Amino acid sequence: MTPTNSVAEVLERARALTTPPMRDAVERLAPGIRDVVSYHLGWTDADGNPAAVKGGKGIRAALPVLSAEATWADAEVGAVGGVAVELVHNFSLIHDDLMDGDMERRHRPTVWALWGPAVALIAGDALSTLATEVLLGSANPAGPAAARVLGEATAEMIAGQALDLAFEKRQSVSVEECMAMSTAKTGALLGCAASIGAVLAGAPTTTVHALRDYGRHLGVAFQAVDDLLGIWGDPATTGKPAGNDIRQRKKSMPIVAALAAGDDEANELRALLFEQSPERAKPKAHGLGVGVPNWAPPPAKALTAEEVARATWLVEACGGREWTAARAKAHLDAGLGSLERARLSAVPRRELADLAVYAVERES
Repeated sequence: MTPTNSVAEVLERARALTTPPMRDAVERLAPGIRDVVSYHLGWTDADGNPAAVKGGKGIRAALPVLSAEATWADAEVGAVGGVAVELVHNFSLIHDDLMDGDMERRHRPTVWALWGPAVALIAGDALSTLATEVLLGSANPAGPAAARVLGEATAEMIAGQALDLAFEKRQSVSVEECMAMSTAKTGALLGCAASIGAVLAGAPTTTVHALRDYGRHLGVAFQAVDDLLGIWGDPATTGKPAGNDIRQRKKSMPIVAALAAGDDEANELRALLFEQSPERAKPKAHGLGVGVPNWAPPPAKALTAEEVARATWLVEACGGREWTAARAKAHLDAGLGSLERARLSAVPRRELADLAVYAVERES
């Protein structure tokens, strides 16, 4: 789905408000880290020359601006929250690319693919720290409260990512576990993004919580769509190969839901994706003779194009695609319902609703 004119205007307005202060913040990083971050954000090429690479959708930067306006504050009040959330989001992207082994993002080599894992780790860490500094350095007296909200969301996001990694070592993951992981990994930061502007505006707690719940539901819906695109997305728009999550054997919503069907097709899918994987490595001794388990399994045999195609068909045949699309719609509706719980300014409320619909109906 291409953004409607109203949504495109909201995203562009938020981008105009948050990009200059984000550039100023990145300029404070050490030169080597600054160059890597500027590349990741699409501002420069790998040699440090100015570039105009299209960045992300900008939803996380727009939500704090809209939540401030929804509570009758100026857009600039929420902009600092938009900068902080975007910095944390990009910290997670740099680390995610490394953990997932993704070599490309937005049709360019990822940070770790160009500079190596160590640099990617440091660059991500720098962005996380910078996000807190931006809020604490704000002239807004609610800056420390906003920093606390962002810190809690970041901790929950990291816990969700840890669950996602843990799932890679398991052949069986329940639907409930998968949804809890998605709520933490994606819902936490979007819940923060949707409420941090209201925190900075000094809005009542009930309003902040309603906006947070809207964002958390939006986050789960957003992740559901991401999981659908991870299998059936068009590579020309997603920037990743078709069936990418199948190749990586990810425990995404469609795959977990398909496996839960428990029929012959689900058993075939399980055998194809997971039962052919190597056994987990035995614990080894490390350091000064202390036995420390090494739980990393050897690399699994790469799936052939035919196996990817078969697994994709099996996921759909088992209802994984339909189930995930239904979850996206249910959480979108729940998020829109959360907006009705709070007294909000009419125009920003409508823009928050329109932005949620766009986020769930997008194609990349």
